[in-house]
Amino acid sequence: MAALTSSDIESYKQNGCICLRNVFSSDWIEKIKIGIQKNKENPGVYSENLRGSEGSGKYFNDYCNWRSISEFEEFALYSPAAEIVGELLETKKVGFYHEHVLTKDQDTYKVTPWHMDQSYYPIDGEKVCSIWLPVDNIPLISSLQFVKGSHRWGKWFYPRKFATSLNYNISKAHATKAFEDVPDIDGGDYEIMSWEVQPGDAVIFHMKTLHGAPMHLSTTAPRRILSTRWLGDDAVIAERQWEISPPMMPDIAVGQSAICEEFPLVWTLENGKIPIHSRSM
Repeated sequence: MAALTSSDIESYKQNGCICLRNVFSSDWIEKIKIGIQKNKENPGVYSENLRGSEGSGKYFNDYCNWRSISEFEEFALYSPAAEIVGELLETKKVGFYHEHVLTKDQDTYKVTPWHMDQSYYPIDGEKVCSIWLPVDNIPLISSLQFVKGSHRWGKWFYPRKFATSLNYNISKAHATKAFEDVPDIDGGDYEIMSWEVQPGDAVIFHMKTLHGAPMHLSTTAPRRILSTRWLGDDAVIAERQWEISPPMMPDIAVGQSAICEEFPLVWTLENGKIPIHSRSM
């Protein structure tokens, strides 16, 4: 893996997203393809198959299957991903939160609504990010889009259902943060960042950066993505007002480090990758 530059790190800090070119080998891409196919053939309990108002294609998404899909586990624990996160976030340790498979068939008229990932998660902290990794060539017209710098707005937005684009229902009486509706990004004057990407490229973004994705209207190729979620130094367990994502949570008190047995330590600045027999705090 080529070392990140200071310009890369500053760009991520300012924009809340960055595209790194050719940082994962073809071997890793092939493993992920196999893992995605396994996931689609045997979906987990959180899977969805969504359709738009027209078109024959489906938008499939599923998550938290990395312990049962060996290719995802290998990627999380042994690929360069954690080291990339460590350098980019300037964190002394990196933990793995979970993976999320997101595929759109050819002729899929379903958009991914604008949203902020961190609202879904019981996680507070600034050194938290996702790696959006394509295994297909993704044209700009189908690629993930970001509102430049939105992670620095100092705002929290309600999570939204992908199926309906509606806000989650509030299930707890007491709010710990002030949440707002996601603004009308498509109808507003916002600077949008997006990239045409190829297998081996990686788009990395802060968990508070607003993002969404358009329909995938290609008639020749799907859009298959593995998105992995990562935790740094300051990531702590937080309270949310709704059913959290992922729904299961270890017995960790609010305010404690989110890197734990359930969300394992993968890399440290001092030692690099952590041997599998000593993945604990």
